[in-house]
Amino acid sequence: MSGDIFSPLDNLYDLDSANCHPLVCHLCQEQYEHPCLLDCYHTFCASCLRGRAVDSRLTCPLCGHQSVVKGINALPPEDRLLKFLVDSSADSEETVQCANCDLECKKQDVDAMYYCNTCCQPLCRDCRETTHKAKMFSCHEIVSLAKRTKEAHKKCALHEELYIMFSTEKKSMLCINCFRDTQVESRAHCIDIETAYIQGCEKLDQAVLAVKELQTSAREAIILLKAMIGEVRANVDEEESAICTLFNNMQERLAERKKILLKAAQSQHEEKERAFKEQLSHLAALLPTLQVHLVTCSAFLSSANKFEFLDMGYQLMERLKKIVKLPHRLKPAQSSKINTEYRSEFARCLEPLLLLGQRRSLSTTGIYLFKQTKYCHSPAMSDLSLCSSVVHRPTSHRYISTKVLLAEGGETPFMEHCCNYENSYRTLQTEIQKLKDQVQEIHRDLTKHHSLSKPDTMNEILERSIQVDRQISSEYSSVELMRAMFEEIWEETLQRVANEQEIYEAQIHDLLQLKQENSYLTTISRQIGPYIRSIAKVKERLEHRYWRHLVAVGGDLWDAHPGHEAPVPPHPKDALLG
Repeated sequence: MSGDIFSPLDNLYDLDSANCHPLVCHLCQEQYEHPCLLDCYHTFCASCLRGRAVDSRLTCPLCGHQSVVKGINALPPEDRLLKFLVDSSADSEETVQCANCDLECKKQDVDAMYYCNTCCQPLCRDCRETTHKAKMFSCHEIVSLAKRTKEAHKKCALHEELYIMFSTEKKSMLCINCFRDTQVESRAHCIDIETAYIQGCEKLDQAVLAVKELQTSAREAIILLKAMIGEVRANVDEEESAICTLFNNMQERLAERKKILLKAAQSQHEEKERAFKEQLSHLAALLPTLQVHLVTCSAFLSSANKFEFLDMGYQLMERLKKIVKLPHRLKPAQSSKINTEYRSEFARCLEPLLLLGQRRSLSTTGIYLFKQTKYCHSPAMSDLSLCSSVVHRPTSHRYISTKVLLAEGGETPFMEHCCNYENSYRTLQTEIQKLKDQVQEIHRDLTKHHSLSKPDTMNEILERSIQVDRQISSEYSSVELMRAMFEEIWEETLQRVANEQEIYEAQIHDLLQLKQENSYLTTISRQIGPYIRSIAKVKERLEHRYWRHLVAVGGDLWDAHPGHEAPVPPHPKDALLG
């Protein structure tokens, strides 16, 4: 049985289980053998607890409380009180014989047998009434057989003297030698054995009363908890039925509203798609015209001489101006957003079922948008690929929305931020455009003329691109740091939060787009750099050879015609371009 694992008793909370035999172990269901007391005051046999300790902690098999155990065997201390009761129970099974009349009787028959502690002899009831009623036995201590005093309990284990006193301070019995060894101030707490026994019985009666009250309260609590368990089972069935009913009703309402919303979304889709297709067909018809005129201009510039250009060039320019001034619908006439206000519609159809109060759709939508974006911060600039799930607005839309917001008037932190942001963004955008124009010019020279007018420009562009990247990162960080402040403002002003968040996310998107363009620009600059340096070296070599050749030719001509001036060689760049 040592080391076996026992599961907690299933009927532990039954009232009948409290009436089990006090000397029988809960685990092995046998009489206690070396009973051990845990910190939770549950007692088990030592053999039943051996091998259960883990990391010097022993878990009670009944209540699960952990007790700290020490020593080699890792067992709790022995329960001396329960061991005394077990030993007394074993002694009661023996047969005793009256010392006077030799009457045999079992020790468990306490009403029939007595014991003289003075004579240390058992007596039957008759002999106690006849022989020990004499005057010579009047000083003898006669008690019931169950309360006889054993020799081990009568004498001090240290001095082998009879106990005569009891220390209420140390809760221990004292012999005459122990009393002499006790300090003077502690002797005031010593009383005789008989008085200590009477006082101890009174205190034990008080403790028993307290335990009985606790037992009564525990039984009442068990009855109450059993009744509540029954109520919980009945309530859960009722609650599950109510949940299923409400869920089915909600499904029906939501299914009906879903059909209506899907129809509305499809209607908006058809209307917007029709408008976009009309505008798309107009622009698609415009592109060939523009392409033809661009090709015409290119061919005219290539084939026309000065006189022909002056004769027909202004006519061509006038035509191009008229084409540009024609009314072209380049911007979408309407947004691509499909808005059915499905959240507010779903909430409105559920209000009668959920007993919700009337809410304004704008507030509901604003709260939802705020909750959606409050914990979904914009991704870092290095995580650009993760931004695809967020719906962003183009720069033009963001710019128009900002202008509308500023036109509404009022001084708010967000409006001040928008003003500062627009200035910074326009500056960065202008700088990026300048760099793009310079790179395009260099790229055109490389592909068309295979030469460079300014070889050092590429390094300047690369350095400026890196500097702009730092400025964009700094601006992005400053905008990102203002998120917490704006979220507090958005929470207080929910009616404007949707528009402001849309502009804010567009700003973040624009910065990310600028950074991406600048990244492409930086990559192109780094790729073109080695090619530019190679062309510069070739140009330097050709220039050196050309000058040497011209000097040699000029010397020969001077020698052949000494009366003429030496010819002036053309500039190397003009020679290369020629």
